[in-house]
Amino acid sequence: MLSQRLTYFLKTLLLTLPLLGIGFAYADSHSQDTKSLYTRLGGLQPISVVVSDFIDVIVVDDTLNANPAIDAARKVVPAPYLKYQVTAMVCNATGGSCKYQGRSMKDAHAHLNISENDWQQMEVLLKGVLDKHGVPEKEQQELMEIVGSTKADIVTAP
Repeated sequence: MLSQRLTYFLKTLLLTLPLLGIGFAYADSHSQDTKSLYTRLGGLQPISVVVSDFIDVIVVDDTLNANPAIDAARKVVPAPYLKYQVTAMVCNATGGSCKYQGRSMKDAHAHLNISENDWQQMEVLLKGVLDKHGVPEKEQQELMEIVGSTKADIVTAP
């Protein structure tokens, strides 16, 4: 009697395992859609590497530094501090556990007289860094939407 139940259980298990596999495969592909942008970007380590490269690119950019206020700020605010703050902000804004404790975007950029041209140059540079690191297009678009949500607080010059 026990061996018949065990045999029945094993046969049932063997028949349902392929169905469970299909369910797990669906769950894995579906969960990719529901993962946070932070997770899809790979977490803190890759975010910090991309941010570091981005800051390295913008601090020496001639177009951005043609703005005297930006150029002056580059000489006062050290790049490692910017890297730390921007990494924390991106981590937080994409769903990570980091806490951004810097100033608001409006307060941090009010004195920089950032123009639409400056903003567009920053977007081009950011896109280049994201491409360099192989960030998928979907994640790039989501990140650019997040960055774009700060534009009204950053672009203050005509």
